[in-house]
Amino acid sequence: MADSLADLVGLPAYKRPEDAHHILADSSLTDEPIRVLKHGDTFALFDQHGDIRPVKNREQGLYHDGTRFLSRLVLELEGARPFFLSSTIRDDNDQLTVALTNPDLCRDGRVYLPLGSLHLGLKKFLWCGVCYQELRIENHGMQPADVELTMQFAADFADIYEVRGLTRKARGEDLKPEVTDGRVTLRYQGLDGIVRRTLLQFTPRPAVLDAARAHFHVSLLPRQAAAFYLAVACDREPASHPTLHFSQLLHFDQARSAARADLDEQKAQSCRIEAPNGQFSAWVNRAASDLHMMTTLLPTGPYPYAGVPWFNAPFGRDGLITALECLWLQPSLARGVLAYLASTQATEVIPEQDAEPGKILHETRNGEMAALKEMPFARYYGSVDATPLFVHLAGAYYERTGDRKFIEDIWPNVEAALRWMHRYGDGDGDGFLEYSRQCQDGLLHQGWKDSDDAIFHADGSLARGPIAVCEVQGYAYAAWRAGAALAAALGRTEQAADYGSRVTMLRARFDSAFWCDDLDTYASALDGDKRPCRVRTSSAGQCLYTGIVFQERATRLARTLVAPESFSGWGIRSVASSEPRYNPMGYHNGGVWPHDNALIACGLAHYGMVEEASRIFTGLFDTAMYLDLHRVPELFCGFPRDPGEGPILYPVACAPQAWSAASVFQLFQASLGLTISGVASKISFVRPWLPPFLDEARILNLRVAGAEVDLAVVRHGHDVGVNVLRRKGDVEILIVM
Repeated sequence: MADSLADLVGLPAYKRPEDAHHILADSSLTDEPIRVLKHGDTFALFDQHGDIRPVKNREQGLYHDGTRFLSRLVLELEGARPFFLSSTIRDDNDQLTVALTNPDLCRDGRVYLPLGSLHLGLKKFLWCGVCYQELRIENHGMQPADVELTMQFAADFADIYEVRGLTRKARGEDLKPEVTDGRVTLRYQGLDGIVRRTLLQFTPRPAVLDAARAHFHVSLLPRQAAAFYLAVACDREPASHPTLHFSQLLHFDQARSAARADLDEQKAQSCRIEAPNGQFSAWVNRAASDLHMMTTLLPTGPYPYAGVPWFNAPFGRDGLITALECLWLQPSLARGVLAYLASTQATEVIPEQDAEPGKILHETRNGEMAALKEMPFARYYGSVDATPLFVHLAGAYYERTGDRKFIEDIWPNVEAALRWMHRYGDGDGDGFLEYSRQCQDGLLHQGWKDSDDAIFHADGSLARGPIAVCEVQGYAYAAWRAGAALAAALGRTEQAADYGSRVTMLRARFDSAFWCDDLDTYASALDGDKRPCRVRTSSAGQCLYTGIVFQERATRLARTLVAPESFSGWGIRSVASSEPRYNPMGYHNGGVWPHDNALIACGLAHYGMVEEASRIFTGLFDTAMYLDLHRVPELFCGFPRDPGEGPILYPVACAPQAWSAASVFQLFQASLGLTISGVASKISFVRPWLPPFLDEARILNLRVAGAEVDLAVVRHGHDVGVNVLRRKGDVEILIVM
């Protein structure tokens, strides 16, 4: 008798090992709304009541630097949970607001406080490693209210990888809690020698306070209100970077003012999109707020962390693609990404980190398990695509800004990355970038589809390495082009010619080795024997984005991408439904990824296939309209779209996710055929179009080479006009119809 369905159909069984890569799915992030806050290296996941209750959704908690500093925070009224009224994250992502009330409260068989007498208003936000909370209680009843209020709390100091499901052989020591006047300090000494502390400061002083709860007696006359404040600070000794000392904790109102001032300053300096279509504006505004929330200011500049909860750290590939998606409106993000990745570029061969000279970082972590090397991701380089994407972004950043000084500063890093592509990335010298892990605990697959079963042949058998995936050859093509352009700009003529010759050769070789004429697509990969994986995937569509596709192939590839097997109605699936390993609930084998779709749509528009690009833009817009907070997650399921029904969510998708948030900006850019040259001080619109749901929009505070413009794009029949609303400085605006 067969042991599994895989045995029945002749496929190799795919076993999920307990390792650092797998997210244990014993609970779903879609079970109930999760409310997310983030600031810097601190983030929090609350349930819709504003509580942290990890029994059901074990991911909930307050996290800082890769560790959960608060694993329980539960509000109780008269020993029970208050009734839920509503909760939401403000449009700017800067505060969680929750409304609660009392149930019918009884004593001696009589209702002494009817339902709805008390309004409990919770406000929470994060600022500089501290979670600030205000609880305001107001008596709307006709009689005085005397109630008991309790806040229960705990800190497990779990590493983020423990929360993900990885079992540790040993942990550090929980130190004795300290309880003083209105304060509780919970402490843990890790095996890395670092003492992590959670301070809870209550104002006013609780009637009863111990290491697990704060208890208040609340007496309110009719129409009377009272406020209770809690600050939860996260700290470590020795500190990895300067943090707010416990003695410097701000009052709720002071911290709120500082957070709002920072946000207002950022918004005043930002380019933004406005539209009469309120639904589209809601999507754009949430995306902008998510991107701002996910961006952490590092010593090298701003960097978009990948996603909450699992990827709240600098990731090379994610940061690079996010920066590319919003380069046209926020080039400072690209500069920060390039600067950080240049500063962390590998300089030597370290097999246990999959590091080689010139290679760009895949990810870095700060938690206890990373410090102890219980997993390889303290600083890990197992990514084949981050290095060419780094060079591609460097070229795109220079074209967008004309920032020659910065490019001169990172030029040695660009050269090192291109040398890695030639020497280490192409180990067999066939002109393609391949990967094969050196670290046995590292990632088996090192493209963006990095699940263990993501690369396979037409019969469903898994591909063996070294593996060259198709989209990475497109990234390499874009990198050699960028290297040639940058070398020419810096007066390095011989290097420019060398890099340029590689562009031409790679394009021809790629077409010959990867094109599958009978499938009207490119093979997803070449395996270690150079056999093509003849599988229809979305990755082939990303080749349109980088321009490696010959024009005569593009039309046929586009038809494949929007055929029912690939296009679900919401977006293009990562793997077509006709393929043996297709699973609409699969992470990389059937799910729909917004960033992937944005790159494809951008490529389609570049090749003049506007109708196909518009279908993708419309599908993702419709998706956003069904989702809580209009927040597009990391991915969603690839089930076919049914009339009158929304998309089906993936159970453990990160939301927010930086490159998913930024996808709307690339889709909007693609629709307008928008390119910006800071070198030439020029804004170009090539064959602009707008999707069916959008008749007009405005681009405000767009900055180019010291100039500023406000623009309006308006549909006129089948054409789109561009009107200049404001112009400050010298910038040319060109429209090519």
